[in-house]
Amino acid sequence: MKIFIAGSTGFLGQTLIRRFLQEGHTVTALARSPRKLGDLAPRIRVVSGSPLIPGPWQQELAGHEVIINLIGTNIFTRWTSSAKEMILRSRIDSTRNIVEAIADHPASPVTLINTSASGYYGFGNDEEKYEDALPGGDFLASVCTAWEHEANRAQGKARVILMRIGIVLGENGGALAKMLPGFRLGVAGRLGHGRQWFPWIHLDDLTSAILFCIKNSAIHGPVNLSAPAPVRNSEFTTILGKVLHRPTFLAVPGVVVRLILGELSGVVLEGCRMMPGVLTANGFSFRFPTLQPALEDILK
Repeated sequence: MKIFIAGSTGFLGQTLIRRFLQEGHTVTALARSPRKLGDLAPRIRVVSGSPLIPGPWQQELAGHEVIINLIGTNIFTRWTSSAKEMILRSRIDSTRNIVEAIADHPASPVTLINTSASGYYGFGNDEEKYEDALPGGDFLASVCTAWEHEANRAQGKARVILMRIGIVLGENGGALAKMLPGFRLGVAGRLGHGRQWFPWIHLDDLTSAILFCIKNSAIHGPVNLSAPAPVRNSEFTTILGKVLHRPTFLAVPGVVVRLILGELSGVVLEGCRMMPGVLTANGFSFRFPTLQPALEDILK
C-alpha cells in the first residue's frame, strides 16, 4: 500500500512511518525539514514543502491509497490572540491544501485520515463521549469542529476518517515525556481537584488502531482513539507514581494552573471522558486497555 504522510517529522509521524515500513508499505513523507526524519529518510520517499502553502508537493498525492494529515501547531502554549490564530490556521490551511490536491476521480479508492482531538467534545464532566456526541463550546472544540469540516470536504473523493486522539503515551515523546522529570524527582502531583477525566492511549495501540481503520473499509467519519478505560487525573497521578516508585502527594492548585496557562488551563483542569465507540463496535482489540500495564510497558 502507498501511504502519504504530512506531519511526518514529529513524535507520532515518525512512529507511524516505522510501523508502516514494518508492515511492508511504501511511504512518502512531506517535510519542511527532511533532516528531522533522521535514519528514516533513506528508507522512504521524502518530499520537501510546507502543507500550509500550495505548491508542487500537492502533485505527489496522486497514486497514494492512503493520505494522513498530522499537521497542527502545538496547542500547549499561552493562548494569545496570535497563538490562537496560528493554532486554527495551521490546521485549516494544511487540511484545505491536502483536500484540494486529491483528484476528483482517483483511479483507485483513496482514504484520507485527518487528525482531530478529544478537545472536540469540550468539557463533559462525567458524561461518556462517543463519536455521535455534540461538540463543546470552548475554543479548542471550535478549532476541532472547523478542522473536521475542512476534512469532510474530501467526501466524494475519498473515504474520510477523523481521528479524535486522546493523550498519547509513549517512551520518547508526547505528553508523558514532559511529565516524567517532575514525577521522577517526586515533585509532581494531581492538577487542581484531580477529578477531571484523562482520555489516554498507548502509542502502540494508536498505531495499531490507525492500521485497523485503514484496512476496514466500513469505518469512516469520526473515530475516538483512546483506551476503553479513561482515568481521572488523580488516578493517573497515583498510578504513574506507583510505576516509578515515587511519591505523588503534592498537588498543583487550580488557581496556579490558571495563572500559568491562562485559557489553556481549561484543557488540563476540566478534561473529557472520551470512549472508543467505533473501534470497539468494529472489533478492535486493545493491547493496553488499562493504564498501569500501559505505563509499565513504556517505562520498563
